[in-house]
Amino acid sequence: MKFSSTDAYVATDDLAIAVNAAITLERPLLVKGEPGTGKTELARQVSLGLGLPMIEWHVKSTTRAQQGLYEYDAVSRLRDSQLGEERVHDVSNYIRRGKLWEAFDAPERSVLLIDEIDKADIEFPNDLLQELDRMEFHVYETGETVRARHRPVVIITSNNEKELPDAFLRRCFFHYIRFPDIDTMRRIVEVHHPGIKDRLLTAALTQFYELREQPGLKKRPSTSEVLDWLKLLLAEDLTAEDLRRDGASALPKLHGALLKNEQDVQLFERLAFMARRGG
Repeated sequence: MKFSSTDAYVATDDLAIAVNAAITLERPLLVKGEPGTGKTELARQVSLGLGLPMIEWHVKSTTRAQQGLYEYDAVSRLRDSQLGEERVHDVSNYIRRGKLWEAFDAPERSVLLIDEIDKADIEFPNDLLQELDRMEFHVYETGETVRARHRPVVIITSNNEKELPDAFLRRCFFHYIRFPDIDTMRRIVEVHHPGIKDRLLTAALTQFYELREQPGLKKRPSTSEVLDWLKLLLAEDLTAEDLRRDGASALPKLHGALLKNEQDVQLFERLAFMARRGG
C-alpha cells in the first residue's frame, strides 16, 4: 500500500514519503502548511489513490473530542420516557456515533481526516490521545468497548493557529507542506489546466511569485488562489501581453482572485503611486 501522485494531485517526493511512513508506522499523519496548499485535499487523494473509503471530521471552534466518539442524547430519552415510548428502555437508541466510531467500525480500512484540529480548544488533541493510540474507546452508557476492526489511515491537518501539545505530537508523524517552487507549480497547473499556453503561464507565474514576495503583504496568495486566477485568465482569453502592467497600476489583472483584503490592495496602489512620482 503505497501512495504517490494521482491524476488530480501532485505530491512531491517528500510528501509521498511522509504519507507512506505514517501508514507503515500506523501513526496519524499531522500535516501543516499555509492555508490553500492542499492539506485537506491530500486526505481525499490518499483515499482515491489507495482505493479506501473516506471519512471526514471537520473541526470547528465549538467541536469537542467526545463528539468524534459518540454523543448520548439524554434529552430525547427523557422526552420519550414522558411519552411512554418502548424504545426508551434500550439506551443504545440514544447513542449517536461519531466519526471515529464510524472509522473504527468500518468493514474495511478507511482514511479518516481530522481537518483543522487547531481550531478547537487546546485540550481537544489531548482528549483524543488514548483513542488514536489504542484504537479503542469505552461507551459508558452501554458498557461496551469499541475497538477498530481495521486501523484507519488517520490524516490530521493544522493551519498552525495554535500550538499542539507535546504528548499529542509524539504520537504523530509530522510533515510541513512547503509552498511549491515554480517548477512544482507548473506541474500542479498542468493537472488543473492542461494545455495552458507556456507564455501565458510563464507571465502569470512570474507575476504571482513577485506578488507573494512583496514586503508588507498581509496575506500571501495560496496555491488554490493562483489556480482560480489562472481559470479567470483563461475564461477571459487573456494573453501574456495582456498581463503586462503599466505605470498606472501595480495590481495584476483580476487581482481579486489573489488579494483578499483592502490593506494589500492599498499596498500595491501606493507602490504604483510612488513609481509614478519617481518616474
